[in-house]
Formats: sequence, C-alpha cells, structure tokens
Amino acid sequence: MFFGTYTPKLDDKGRLTLPAKFRELLVGGVMVVKGQDHSLAVYPRAEFLELARKASAMSRSDPQARAFIRSLASGADEQHLDAQGRISISSTHRKWATLSKECVVVGSVDFLEIWDATAWESYLSDNEDDYSQAADEVLKEIL
Repeated sequence: MFFGTYTPKLDDKGRLTLPAKFRELLVGGVMVVKGQDHSLAVYPRAEFLELARKASAMSRSDPQARAFIRSLASGADEQHLDAQGRISISSTHRKWATLSKECVVVGSVDFLEIWDATAWESYLSDNEDDYSQAADEVLKEIL
C-alpha cells in the first residue's frame, strides 16, 4: 500500500525518482496513466492489469465506458525503475499534468499520484475545507 507525500524533482530528461520505500512493490514494472485532476497515476503493473480487466468487462454499448476504456488503454505507458529508482515520464504525460521540475508524489493506497508541486498546493488549498466533511461521510460508511 502507498501512503505519504514526497517531493522528488523531475530531471532534464523527464525522469522522476520514486520513493525508495515503494521500490520493492514496483519491481515488476509500473503503468503510468493520466490521473484525475490533471495528475498522473502510477500503478504497479499487476494492479493496473486488474483495473484494465475490470474496465474491459464494462458494457461497450455505454459511451462513457467506451471512452474510459479507450483513455485508460491508449494513455498507459509501461515503465521499469532504473538502478536509481527512476521512471521516465513521457512528454504527453508531463504536458497533461503540467509538470515542472518541482513534483509531489502522493500515496493513494493502491497507486501513486504524481503532481506538479504548485498544482498540488493549489489542490490542497482548494479542498482543505471539504476534507472534514468528506471524512465525516466516509467514516460513517466504515465505522
């Protein structure tokens, strides 16, 4: 499982070092896809394949399901960590997430999210008040 917030830097070649504590979970490769709110989602390969299988089971007669499957599959980029624990972020994905040198990697339980640092701070600021309300609603469901 992935928890925590980390602040690696994107290098000039578009490579990003993933947190050392997660590398063992990622040795089988990762899939980088467009995430929500213009972030990137980084799934362990096996986790992504499970998500893709579930998505492919959705009704193809549903236009939203077709759009989701197409976007998920066409935007997936398989990566393997190099000896320094880095992955390459494609120019398409860097553009989608408006990544600059300053990045934030956020644990999101089953996957990691990659954000531009400024976008992450803005997201936190915009959603800070919603956290308490959402926590109350979510906690009702699990307690």
